[in-house]
Amino acid sequence: MTDPRKILYWEGSSKKDFKEFPIPVQKDLGVALFVVQLGRTPESAKPWKGLGSGIYELREDHRGDTFRAVYAVQISNAVHVLHAFQKKSKSGIATPQPDVDLIEKRLKAVLARYGSSGRSR
Repeated sequence: MTDPRKILYWEGSSKKDFKEFPIPVQKDLGVALFVVQLGRTPESAKPWKGLGSGIYELREDHRGDTFRAVYAVQISNAVHVLHAFQKKSKSGIATPQPDVDLIEKRLKAVLARYGSSGRSR
């Protein structure tokens, strides 16, 4: 017997930001998020460093631009999209600090909503 699909939560402006991505990017990242909802890890997912286990990043390149969605799977048996953004920094591969800060802030808010008992993974 398989588990039902996990609920997908969009934190802050992540859904609005995601909807501004080019349609092909929305489709590819949407399929990857659906795979996550089914309890699997898409090939394109990479662990997000610095915030503990259960935080992943999806990347999609489109016409020279890079689009990202960062999500958490360890909270309340759900998928929480913490941030969706276009990486605009041309200086190296590092994620710009304001994006890193926003991801951390949203993760803390989600964890505060569920408390320590919310960690199910």
